[in-house]
Amino acid sequence: MTTPAALPDDLVLRPLADADELALFTTLPYTLNHELADDLAAGRRRPEWMWVALAGGRVRARIAWWAPEAGRAPELLDILDLDDTADDRVAIGAALHRAASAAVLADVPGTPPEFMRFVPGEWRDDPADRRAVEDRVAVVEGAGARLKIERLRLEWRPGTPIPAPTGRLLFRPLRDEEELIGLMAAVIGGTLDAYTLADLASGLSPRAAAEEHFAGELARFRTPRDWWRIGTLPDGEPVGFVIPARNNYHPIIAYAGVVPAHRGHGYVDDLLAEGTRVLSAQPDIPRIRAATDLTNTPMAAAFRRAGYVTFERALHYTWA
Repeated sequence: MTTPAALPDDLVLRPLADADELALFTTLPYTLNHELADDLAAGRRRPEWMWVALAGGRVRARIAWWAPEAGRAPELLDILDLDDTADDRVAIGAALHRAASAAVLADVPGTPPEFMRFVPGEWRDDPADRRAVEDRVAVVEGAGARLKIERLRLEWRPGTPIPAPTGRLLFRPLRDEEELIGLMAAVIGGTLDAYTLADLASGLSPRAAAEEHFAGELARFRTPRDWWRIGTLPDGEPVGFVIPARNNYHPIIAYAGVVPAHRGHGYVDDLLAEGTRVLSAQPDIPRIRAATDLTNTPMAAAFRRAGYVTFERALHYTWA
């Protein structure tokens, strides 16, 4: 049995005093570091949600939560970093997680927010990457979290060919929210998406799950809804939809789906190509992002056919 590492005598666990301490917080590297200043300015993060563990004159671990907009409670634990050179890194990370969670989540009801970690695309194959991921996961698993899903993070880059229109589908904007929610409810039948399956397992009907998804994500996009496309057969019958949008960080394919009656004909390829065309036609598009569950192999294959490459993965951990 391994004896837990002793904590340093001079260990200090505390939140940032203010945004001026961001340089201290970003001492440890992570892919989100370049977004933190904007997040603080927009209220998606707060200094009191961003904690550091200090010892020996340096940052030994850090942790932070995020909210989708100002005024909301923290909804995601998305930064948990350790000093990978230290033998006591997991013990310090666990101590920081306990202290910060007790303070940040004191008034947040229910289970703690999900933990999400971006990891290299082939993180299991590189010993250093694998150890770094497993150390951070050990901190949240020690606090009771369990893996919910591993997701592929995908990217289309300018210059990548977009499949030409096949002519099989016609595309138009949606008529109204009700039309889209109805199609979303139909698409949920037979879905492979882990979050949607969890919604259904909790007792939500497909209609209620569609309404929650629309209100919780799609309705918040500030980009034009004229970008959203319904794909129809030549006679006007809807086959599916694609939602190109821009979130607070990137242009994205937020959602695409084919109704059950029209699955098996490759229409998802037409929908993804159309959504990519819509976004790529906008000015100053450095990339288009998308994501799908690792286990959703049909959707992953469709994104590859549309010219998207996997540049990262995301691990999602939840507390029961």
